[in-house]
Amino acid sequence: MDPASLAAFIGNQRTEHCIPHRLACRVLGVSESWFYKWRDKPTTAREIRRGQLADVIRQIFEGSGGTYGSPKVWLLLVRAGWRVSVNTVARLMAELGLAGQKNRRTRKASSALRPAEGRSAGNRR
Repeated sequence: MDPASLAAFIGNQRTEHCIPHRLACRVLGVSESWFYKWRDKPTTAREIRRGQLADVIRQIFEGSGGTYGSPKVWLLLVRAGWRVSVNTVARLMAELGLAGQKNRRTRKASSALRPAEGRSAGNRR
């Protein structure tokens, strides 16, 4: 669990269940000072950009019908003007639980299984 969501969870325990911050912090194994530091921390520009990038990745993935993997999503992001690496896209897709599907190719029946036109069955090798 990331620190911001853990701090939000501790804060919600007091509002929803009347559990004091001190008790929630002790049970979860974090100090009260840590909780207050994270509770009052403003959202950074990096976190905002990462959230926007995650939203765009999710839109591209859902627009593809769930078939695009990280290389294809990255290519579309670069074409849209995003400056991001393939590994960042792969990591974000893994965190979001998005995985592209492999292309399932249909195979035609082998020519050895069907009789060839113009040849008799006895002339086969």
